[in-house]
Amino acid sequence: MYKTPAQAEQLAAGVRQALAENTPDAEVVLCPPFVDLASVRKAVAGSEIKLGAQNLYPEEEGAFTGEISPSMLEELGVAYIIVGHSERRRYFQESDEFINRKVLAALKHRLRPILCVGETLAEREADQTEQRIETQLSGGLKDVPDPSGLVIAYEPVWAIGTGKNATPEQAQAVHLFIRQWLAQKFGGRPAEEIRIQYGGSVKPDNVRTLMTRPDIDGALVGGASLSVESFAAIVRG
Repeated sequence: MYKTPAQAEQLAAGVRQALAENTPDAEVVLCPPFVDLASVRKAVAGSEIKLGAQNLYPEEEGAFTGEISPSMLEELGVAYIIVGHSERRRYFQESDEFINRKVLAALKHRLRPILCVGETLAEREADQTEQRIETQLSGGLKDVPDPSGLVIAYEPVWAIGTGKNATPEQAQAVHLFIRQWLAQKFGGRPAEEIRIQYGGSVKPDNVRTLMTRPDIDGALVGGASLSVESFAAIVRG
């Protein structure tokens, strides 16, 4: 929850310019707050940068005051939706069942869900990381018929906004587990094609090492995306 519409437009324009000067071999998606979507869309129009949203409500319309529907986002040009972020789970008590409804609603409207999964520090210390990830995956992806539009983001909750981050080895181990779970559910080839991102205090000084791991396909960037310089450096990797 950062940046007014004017500030967001300025930031997005800066990112666009920085990446145009040194075009990276990466797909870039900006996911601002709802009120900033129109201004960011304006700032990146005509570029390869795509627009994403931080959330949605899994109904087409109705008496859900304050919520935003998939069709509203679709008309704004949104391509990606972050679903099940740890902060949505923690602060708004979103269940795997509710998150699953969001995933299905996004796919119905040709929006690509970025499904976030991750464990707390207590769960990691209790050796429950894989159990927690499996529960979130099986719940969030229930009844998904075609995985081709999916992105998975592994965000260890203990590494978000703490300055800590999983070591490349720790991150790779969880990404490999996710890949293997996806292969069991959807088959080997779809599992290889699904992008699995890492999100947990990603910064310019650690992104390159993380991206060298075979099952880490990208980054879900948090605080470092609020600076043109740091975000552009991460994208260039």
